[in-house]
Amino acid sequence: MFRIFDSLNWVKGMTLAIDSVRESGKVAEAAICYTGDILDPSRPKYDLDYYVSLAKELESAGAHILGIKDMAGLLKPQAAYELVSALKDELTIPIHLHTHDTSGNGLFTYARAIDAGVDIVDVAVSSMAGLTSQPSASSLYYALDGHERKPDMNVQSVERLSQYWDSVRKYYHEFESGMNSPHTEIYEHEMPGGQYSNLQQQAKGVGLGERWNEVKEMYRRVNDMFGDIVKVTPSSKVVGDMALYMVQNDLTEEDVYKKRRNTRLPGFCCGII
Repeated sequence: MFRIFDSLNWVKGMTLAIDSVRESGKVAEAAICYTGDILDPSRPKYDLDYYVSLAKELESAGAHILGIKDMAGLLKPQAAYELVSALKDELTIPIHLHTHDTSGNGLFTYARAIDAGVDIVDVAVSSMAGLTSQPSASSLYYALDGHERKPDMNVQSVERLSQYWDSVRKYYHEFESGMNSPHTEIYEHEMPGGQYSNLQQQAKGVGLGERWNEVKEMYRRVNDMFGDIVKVTPSSKVVGDMALYMVQNDLTEEDVYKKRRNTRLPGFCCGII
């Protein structure tokens, strides 16, 4: 199975990959990248109609499965219910939901999506789950006790895998994000789960480790500067690189807009723009 997505939800940029996967006899999962908040009327750019229309285009383009790629964990529980419900009404293909548990709401989001009829959800073994990773497979298994859609899973086998990865993870402690509790600030800066620890390491590498909170806030401001874009590889890197650059050089939005202080944008940002 191939999960296919475009960082700006540009369907034309996905059709060649979808066609190629189908021609090779494999399963094409075309994904919509979720950003914004369909529950917030003040952010109409990414509303429910936007995602339903996009999903219908992807089904028409030949997708076998529709993926919902919630790369930053922004999909709130009630939004998940409304989105999945609307998609089930409009599509004939299965729906696969992927999220990150940065806010701590991941299990609740999955539970509401399951109530709405989602077909597949992404989980992780407990020792590698939570926070910027996916919700725990075992936790979801037990959370669905008494539910008609509780998965048929050997939870003891999953726990043995978890114990193995718990021992392995210790060797990589230097690469941990340092996040020890849920971060609801994710709903403000909207940084993808896969980018959080990488950008944090980049910040340390350029001497901004002590200014990490400023970098996160600047990430939010840069996203606004760029027009509130979908943030996933590679568009998220543009926002992250620009945030680092602006904090490192003590720049404001006005400095950039008016080209004050001989500002020269990072090469990667110029290239993708």
